[in-house]
Amino acid sequence: MDWSAGVRDGDRRVTKRMVSWDRPGLVRSLSAVEEAAEATKLWCGAAVAMAWLGGRRGRTAAAAGLAAMAVAQLASNGVCKQLADRPRPPKEWVPHSEVEDRPDSSSLPSGHTAAAVAFTAAVAPSWPLVGAICAVPAVTVAVERVQSGAHYPSDVAVGASIGLASAWLARHVPGLLLHHVISPSCG
Repeated sequence: MDWSAGVRDGDRRVTKRMVSWDRPGLVRSLSAVEEAAEATKLWCGAAVAMAWLGGRRGRTAAAAGLAAMAVAQLASNGVCKQLADRPRPPKEWVPHSEVEDRPDSSSLPSGHTAAAVAFTAAVAPSWPLVGAICAVPAVTVAVERVQSGAHYPSDVAVGASIGLASAWLARHVPGLLLHHVISPSCG
């Protein structure tokens, strides 16, 4: 079996198992966190709280998180989804009504996961405790995207990778640009 067939088989098995979870309290909790994260509300709210309560460190962490999230949204929703055009998991796999609420866009990658991971990974270096706290809803969002039938696990993994890359870019590119603008090399 080639690696892509293995990924497809794993996606199918894990998705079918996760969409069949029947613990109402767990499913409601996952949905509540995902709803809070919809349209990046949760992360923007966290940034406001950090900037207001955290002094300089909070403002730095909030700015890094918002910048990383913007990069992740652009990369995942603005570029990758336009190129991938992967169908969502089949509706017949999903035994609950959340399948009716999922978007029509490409399944690959998970933009919700990309934004959540980008924000969290960019915040953590400036304010590790808040980064750890943000990791809880970020992981919850990633799990919910599969459990609701909106994504395959590999879509979430690609979204998380985009989020990590976006956090790195948001934290390092400004310094690299500043370094090259202030002290350009004379070759």
